[in-house]
Amino acid sequence: MKIAVDAMGGDFAPREVVAGAVAAAEEFGLQIILVGAEKAVRKELNRLNYHGNSIALLDAPEMINMGDGVMSLRRKEKSSVFLGAELVRKGEAQAFISMGNTAAVTYISKKVLGSLEGIEKPGLALLVPTLKGVSLLIDVGASANCQPQHLLQFAIMGKVFMETALNRKNPSIALMSIGEEKTKGNELTLKTYERLQASGLNFIGNVEGKDIYSGLADIIVSDGFTGNVALKVSEGVVEMMLTLARHEVTKNVWARIGFLLLKHHLKKIYKKIDYSEYGGAHLLGVNGICIIGHGRSNQKAVKNAIRIGKEIVLEKLQDRIKEELSHYTAIQGEVRL
Repeated sequence: MKIAVDAMGGDFAPREVVAGAVAAAEEFGLQIILVGAEKAVRKELNRLNYHGNSIALLDAPEMINMGDGVMSLRRKEKSSVFLGAELVRKGEAQAFISMGNTAAVTYISKKVLGSLEGIEKPGLALLVPTLKGVSLLIDVGASANCQPQHLLQFAIMGKVFMETALNRKNPSIALMSIGEEKTKGNELTLKTYERLQASGLNFIGNVEGKDIYSGLADIIVSDGFTGNVALKVSEGVVEMMLTLARHEVTKNVWARIGFLLLKHHLKKIYKKIDYSEYGGAHLLGVNGICIIGHGRSNQKAVKNAIRIGKEIVLEKLQDRIKEELSHYTAIQGEVRL
């Protein structure tokens, strides 16, 4: 199996990306193609004293900047994102991993790979920790402007993902809104509610933002704008709480003793909420496997994103989604996809 990795994506690229790729190649027995500025990538490989044969390099001389618009992205066909997606399209890699600009990776991946039949917009699906295990939040930033049929498509792809990746049969699906009642929400959520209810999916109704981590639903569907805001707010709260906890621990000796007694259990809690454990989000709906990681990904997060890519390839997720879409198109004529 070959995995293409965007060596230039993320706040700490290429150092952390290359280190994560090397760790993944050695631990998971993968062939990895690092796509990026060859000189900078080779420098990092030399720093790690890596001389194995599991890492290949593909030079990408063009850089994608955070401020690049659509026209600029179209022209940068020698960027690491474009060339990485091209490897998947050509069958020279089975998955593409990037920690780069979500909007850029989403746009280029859709342009290069195309969409799955029956899917109009891709959805970025992220597993989040809950009180009952994990839930899938989709979309967390790929498609900000959505119509009801797009959210229905997200729900179907999320269902296949949870059944395939986590073996959750007939997973429960909820719609993110501002209230649990059917009548609450904006025009998008009100119309989406009707479509989900008529879809034959295991739709359990609306949930609010506070319910994301409760485990009330296996899948929570949202447009990309709302989902991304909810995710970023959550990250900010967790970081603030950890900072406050560290500050309190240093106040007196009794606090430090208490911390030492709880340290083992606190590590377990932190592991459950640490984004690096989850690697990245799955860009569902494009005709190829693409994982987009957090911009602040460290070596551990990169390694886990690559691991997730490997698992999704082995589980043949793309084929399962295609089958499920065909199934719903055939039997649910009243639910327009």
